[in-house]
Amino acid sequence: MRKTIFISLVFIFFIINSCGVYRFSGASLDPNDKTVTVKFFPNRASIVNPNLSQVFTEALKDRFISQTSLELVDFNGDLMFEGEITKYFTKPVSITQGEQAAYNRLTIVVRVKYTSINNPKYNFDTSFSRYDDYESTELLSDVEDALTEVIVKELVDDIFNKSVVNW
Repeated sequence: MRKTIFISLVFIFFIINSCGVYRFSGASLDPNDKTVTVKFFPNRASIVNPNLSQVFTEALKDRFISQTSLELVDFNGDLMFEGEITKYFTKPVSITQGEQAAYNRLTIVVRVKYTSINNPKYNFDTSFSRYDDYESTELLSDVEDALTEVIVKELVDDIFNKSVVNW
């Protein structure tokens, strides 16, 4: 009995996974979607982190390569991502009684234009914003790489979910 249930579950898993619509990453892809293009996201923010454009663009590419069966192509993918980093700033938050900031907040805003050739109803041109806080006793230059890594991951999650997780 257990062996029959196990074999049935394995069979169902392979049927669902091979149909091309559902992936266990949560992505819902049209079976006609075979390729993805991620253009370079230039940093147009007033404060420029020199590595951010490259880090963000590569993280978005990596997410689609690792979480979908799509092939990354330089031009004219079935799914296309383009845009720019529009804001990169830090500001004090969590003010204490002595009117000193206990924490500072690094915020990154990215404008993304998403185009789906096979499903244009899902196209969007939206800004995504994420932040992370750090203690005001720390210098931004000391924590910037770690903060940026966390924020970029969250931004990529948001973009991935909005574009291909249509639940």
